[in-house]
Amino acid sequence: MRYVIVPTIVVALLAMPVGGRADDQNVQSLIGQLRPRAAGQPIVTRGLPRPGAQVVAPAPVEHPAVHAAEHPAVHAAAPVGPPPGKPSAAAEAPSADLNVQFVSGSADLTPAAVRLLDILGRVLTDPSMGESHFLIEGHTDTVGDRATNQSLSERRAAAVVEYLASRFHIPADRLTAKGVGPDALLVPTPDQTPEPRNRRVHVVNLDG
Repeated sequence: MRYVIVPTIVVALLAMPVGGRADDQNVQSLIGQLRPRAAGQPIVTRGLPRPGAQVVAPAPVEHPAVHAAEHPAVHAAAPVGPPPGKPSAAAEAPSADLNVQFVSGSADLTPAAVRLLDILGRVLTDPSMGESHFLIEGHTDTVGDRATNQSLSERRAAAVVEYLASRFHIPADRLTAKGVGPDALLVPTPDQTPEPRNRRVHVVNLDG
């Protein structure tokens, strides 16, 4: 029995750190993007992804139990001018875009979304964040009518806030949910265009 059980245990132990390393890298990247800056301190990009770049986790070891969807992507927020309707202060504050996956047409979190929000929760509770307050914006693409997308984005932002507050015991007054709908697209597209990058959650450090 030992010769049957021991190799299985070894494979499991070797596979475990793969996701952990990827998650740790994403945590450190997000901390770099959302950490509050001292007054007058320039934005430091050394060692961080270039604006608009995707943080790619290390390739997982080939293993049947490992799936690419288990390694969520974190996107750096491009430092552009404020989108229509967004105040410039929020646009200039430390921020990041996360591709949080929901069940289609609903605000139900998928397992991939839960894993990504667990990464975000570790970031928001990191000592470097202090008692910063965060704006959690829900965004949609342009598929569907505007009213439906607006409502959906509001419910999704609220679902993210509820999960973070419950799972990581973040005080409710530190998190503000806001639905933006199809406005402020990350990737400009015509109406009725499915674009996964526009279905995102935008996190802003309001004290940054």
